[in-house]
Amino acid sequence: MFKINRKSLIAVVLSLTLLSGCSLPGLSGPAEKTITIGTLGTAESAIMGNIVSLMVEHYTDLQTEMITNMGSSTVQHEAMTAGEVDITATRYTGTDLVGALGMEPIKDPKKALEIVKREFQEQFNQTWFDSYGFANSYAFTVTSELAEKKNLKTVSDLKPISSELRLGVDSAWIKRPGVGYDSFKETYGYEFGRVFPMSIGLVYKAVESNEMDVVLAYTTDGRLEAFDLVTLEDDKHLFPPYDSSPVARNEVLKKHPELRDIIKKLADTIDTKQMRKMNYQANVKMKEPSIVAQEFLEKNNYFEQTN
Repeated sequence: MFKINRKSLIAVVLSLTLLSGCSLPGLSGPAEKTITIGTLGTAESAIMGNIVSLMVEHYTDLQTEMITNMGSSTVQHEAMTAGEVDITATRYTGTDLVGALGMEPIKDPKKALEIVKREFQEQFNQTWFDSYGFANSYAFTVTSELAEKKNLKTVSDLKPISSELRLGVDSAWIKRPGVGYDSFKETYGYEFGRVFPMSIGLVYKAVESNEMDVVLAYTTDGRLEAFDLVTLEDDKHLFPPYDSSPVARNEVLKKHPELRDIIKKLADTIDTKQMRKMNYQANVKMKEPSIVAQEFLEKNNYFEQTN
């Protein structure tokens, strides 16, 4: 696993913080009653970080501070193990199985969750909570028009017409071990007529302008809503699960035991479709993630009756 030392981590996070104008109490030692929450640089992570923050402040007299735009799961993990962050809002089973734990991908979602829970407890003294209910996984998608015309429901349904299809994908996916294009061809037994690697943002514009027929997207991406794309079932299970959960340091849970029950209230409360709609509000409608989070919690009464 790629490692960065503590000084490098602090330099990276400090530089990001100076650019974003955020404070970093976690790096100078959090205040006695302040919980630091780390998020990635995605709308999804920002929304979930704000949801966790608002839940903590709603149910306790604790304060929260956000450490935002953390560059990767590696940076998040190093910050947690160094004690600089108390809670990371979005951790994904498939990512941390391979990254933090250095294990092979696991295709069974339940088994993947069981393993990260056990290993994070034993190796890092951290609690990996149950999933929020959504998974941000890879997904082959087509326009609703093409899905209806060709009766497409699964990735296997594309095989008879695959030679005619143009596939737009994130450049990073092509050679990714275990899930990239070579693995796709081996698993599904066909290849597309033409494949166009590009940045994920350009992929959606390409399908909108009819330059692509199939898009490899992410299941919670709000742009699936914006461009009316239909997700095809990964019926041969090429992609490992990427179920999302919060992770907390056991030290902070011991110090503030009420946090455990508060975080547990969020388990199985947000399915993939709901997360996609919230991402749509942030990424497409340009609504602040903090507002999206607040509206979601107010709509659900902060899960007052959830244990």
